[in-house]
Amino acid sequence: MKLIFASNNKHKIEEIRSLIGNKFEILTLKDAAINIDIAEPHDTIEANASEKSRVIYELTGINCFSDDTSLEVDALGGEPGVKSARYAGGDHNFAKNVEKLLAKLGNTSDRQARFRAVISLIVDGTETLFEGSCEGHIIFTPRGTEGFGYDPVFVPEGESRTFAEMGLEEKNRFNHRRKALDKLVTFLQTLETKAEN
Repeated sequence: MKLIFASNNKHKIEEIRSLIGNKFEILTLKDAAINIDIAEPHDTIEANASEKSRVIYELTGINCFSDDTSLEVDALGGEPGVKSARYAGGDHNFAKNVEKLLAKLGNTSDRQARFRAVISLIVDGTETLFEGSCEGHIIFTPRGTEGFGYDPVFVPEGESRTFAEMGLEEKNRFNHRRKALDKLVTFLQTLETKAEN
């Protein structure tokens, strides 16, 4: 099965391809010759994921999926949440986002946080949502050079290293997006099995 992944984020594309492997053919927006920046106007990650996959499906008629991810920090009432990518402004600057997060947390001892990912899949016009989450906490000073986004300050539960101190394979053991993708892959395999019978 061929699927368009509605993203231009090269880190996410790398991660998705490493997780899905060769089970399905994944096309990026660039592969599909789509050069648009899809708005994320909604106040939930579910609605933003839906928006992205609907726009691409309506444009192409090709089965597709998109994701939206948020970091939710308990002490900040769930911030940065739906604004995770644009927390410090509209330019998706990871370093500034991390800086703002750490400044807002200050010396707060409650550092509990989670990454949450929602994937919207559209197959033959029908949408299905999949969710994955990863509990952890925010450290005081960034560590590591791998990954992207808030990875240098997020330590998943049961680990002492940040996501940015792990290689992709190690990170994938905890990864919120992987948990949602596993559900997506299982669902697609079930569809393929039904189609064969």
